[in-house]
Amino acid sequence: MNSATWYGLVGAALSGIGLYGLITHHHVLRKILSFNLLGAGVFLIAGTVARRGASAGLSGDPVLQGLVITGIIVAFAATALAVALLLRLGQESESVVPSLAALDAQGAGIDGAEPSHAQDKASPGAASAGSARGEPSV
Repeated sequence: MNSATWYGLVGAALSGIGLYGLITHHHVLRKILSFNLLGAGVFLIAGTVARRGASAGLSGDPVLQGLVITGIIVAFAATALAVALLLRLGQESESVVPSLAALDAQGAGIDGAEPSHAQDKASPGAASAGSARGEPSV
């Protein structure tokens, strides 16, 4: 077996593992990572198809190679956006990311700082930001 066959098999394995993880995992971050594995497998298979044409004496398909490079860049940007949205959602509702809720319950904030409710406990007589805007305090 030559290297193009190995790349094709590894791409198929990555696609299979990614699809399996996408179907079986319920955690959103694992679904994002599984989707990335699936995409990496598809990109590797597409690159292998373009390379096999070049090894058969034909010129490599530059359109397919350009699509693979563009797809990798778009996948990276989409992953960064998905993780940023997941972190934001985790800050708003602790049910999405249980580890963030556990950190907040233990007294450490997400970034290692004090949690927001600890500041209210430290100075009970101080006015909150909501009362400064005219909203009733709870």
